[in-house]
Amino acid sequence: MPDLKGGCTCGRIRYELALNNVDDARTTLCHCRSCKVALGGAFGLTAKTPIDMFKYTTSDKPKLFVQDNGVHREFCDNCGAFLCEYGEANKDKFRYIMTGTLDDGPDALPPKGEFFTRDRNKWMPQIPGRFVLVCIDQAELTTII
Repeated sequence: MPDLKGGCTCGRIRYELALNNVDDARTTLCHCRSCKVALGGAFGLTAKTPIDMFKYTTSDKPKLFVQDNGVHREFCDNCGAFLCEYGEANKDKFRYIMTGTLDDGPDALPPKGEFFTRDRNKWMPQIPGRFVLVCIDQAELTTII
């Protein structure tokens, strides 16, 4: 599989994913309130990738915001685009890439499942044929993210 490239809206921060195949990334929709607020949408859409398969390719690097729940979010301080997120427990292992920032868009890494489906908007249907996790307690969340 060729490398996937992406970046922020203004183009100051670029990154590359060196995946062997699409199974190296686990893309999920997250319906938690934290993702909805941070990303300004009905859900978060991220691809979990091993940290050694992700790298920034520009000299400009993102700023970091750490939420009260321990989620770290990296963003461009010029245009404000969120690029990735990760939890404290796994910050040396994984990055959750905002798939909307991929040059090829979210279709490059289709979703494999959904988290926090108890908080899914009532008007939004379940994605057929994908795994569903209704809720996660805070201890599990820090382990997963």
